[in-house]
Amino acid sequence: MEKNLALKIFEGFSIQRWNDLVRPFELVEMDKAGEKMILAYIIGKYEEKNGKHIDWNWMIYASVFDLLKKIALCDIKAPVQQMLKREFPEEYMRLNEWVLNQYKSLITDEELFSKFTIYIGQKAGSFPLPKNLVDSLHVYSAAHKYSTMRELEMISLVNEKERLSNIEKQLHKEIQPYLDLEGLQKLITHQKEFDFILKIEQLRFQTRWNQTPRIPQTSVLGHCFYVAVMTLLLGRESNPKMCEKRVINNFFSALFHDLPESVTRDIISPVKQATDDLPNIVKKIEDEIVNKELLPFMDKCFSDEVMYYTSDEFADRIKDEKGKMIHVSFEELNTKYNENKYEPVDGKLVRICDHLSALMEADISINHGITSYHLTEGRKGILNHYKPGQIISGIDVNEFYHKMI
Repeated sequence: MEKNLALKIFEGFSIQRWNDLVRPFELVEMDKAGEKMILAYIIGKYEEKNGKHIDWNWMIYASVFDLLKKIALCDIKAPVQQMLKREFPEEYMRLNEWVLNQYKSLITDEELFSKFTIYIGQKAGSFPLPKNLVDSLHVYSAAHKYSTMRELEMISLVNEKERLSNIEKQLHKEIQPYLDLEGLQKLITHQKEFDFILKIEQLRFQTRWNQTPRIPQTSVLGHCFYVAVMTLLLGRESNPKMCEKRVINNFFSALFHDLPESVTRDIISPVKQATDDLPNIVKKIEDEIVNKELLPFMDKCFSDEVMYYTSDEFADRIKDEKGKMIHVSFEELNTKYNENKYEPVDGKLVRICDHLSALMEADISINHGITSYHLTEGRKGILNHYKPGQIISGIDVNEFYHKMI
């Protein structure tokens, strides 16, 4: 993992959305990316239930590549890009080439850069989209449109109707082609899935490190998406032979790893570790609250999987032939359980990336000149958490963290 790429992706926390309108809370690109992927997950699970094939691997990479493109083009609004694509295709092609060139020196993984290039080409229309990805793109695009609509609905309460009427009309027009999707229908008509998303959206309002000023501030939801991206990229580097389901499970386990905080709020690490027994007690309370306050809003087509993602979220684990979760070693994950049928998850890798995100949140703020006792002690605590030479998930974590600051 290159430090400069991790820092570049972190810029997603600084890109402001809807910044020409009145905003009741911070709307940033990283949060939008996180909510979009949770919406894509819900909509996609309904499509799978209805017999469609969804390529989750493709969708995961699409979310990362779209974020990279957004970071490069943060000042160009989507309608302008659409007009460029429609009316000035040659210039739009050059713009995409420029985007790719911004990352050429940052993405040293040649296969990853090739994937990025193909994705950009497919979106531009210069490369054909394979037929087997049509349903996946349909779901992903619907999630993109609906996540934008949700933001508009939230800021509409503090903006005059005249400011939003044209935007609202355009968004309603753009979401029409996706109304065949059952999951989207349930969201738009405010069924229980919408209540689930309302809970998820609370993670956008919860600021991490809320006991200290920071630049940039990060929300719990944005943090979750950043951890998911780091888990994907670090997993590619440390263990490139992961089976497909393991890659997918790792990403979504990271994306959902702080889901309990939507109902418990963020309990900061020093408080969780105030006594020896408190971490286990807090985890037990979180699990009980999730079962009581979140599970009723989840459909059976994805509830068991989400609970698998959030139960023992930092443990390396699999499911046996009866569907029971079993903790396994990293060596076992790489040998006899590295198959889709075992639903393998590198929970310890997710934890490494969770700590990495916290480390960067503290370090970047300190480097901006905004510091405090909480930030300096938090950074020191993370750096000292892993002993020199300690290998976890195939990574010398202490050496890796010191390289990233």
